[in-house]
Amino acid sequence: MLERFHIEPSGVPIYIQIRDQVLRVIGAGLLKPGEQMPTMRQVAVALRIDLNTVRHAYDALARMGALTVRPARGTFVAEHPPMLDLSVEARRLDDLAHRTIASAKAGGIDPAELAQRILAISTSEESDQ
Repeated sequence: MLERFHIEPSGVPIYIQIRDQVLRVIGAGLLKPGEQMPTMRQVAVALRIDLNTVRHAYDALARMGALTVRPARGTFVAEHPPMLDLSVEARRLDDLAHRTIASAKAGGIDPAELAQRILAISTSEESDQ
């Protein structure tokens, strides 16, 4: 699992990179609900970053409802996705869309082409299941 994490010199804060990578791994089904996450220390050592940076990412994921912290037992992928207020969900989607568009433009990628590719991948993954 730790081999899936990496830090890119993209200007995106490290805790956001970790948060987004964890969400991608969960979304791809590589981490299942109830599965234990690597400890914050394991992630910090593997990525050679400060423990507080990993804590910041894990805390953000817990606030989002993606992770559940069980004192003295560890951090686990949440059993059920969090129930969200529709306005909160719309803001989260807008935020993700804006970040994705900015990242695409910064990389010289046409956002419309990226959107088409995302739809193609999503459709392909759904038919594989």
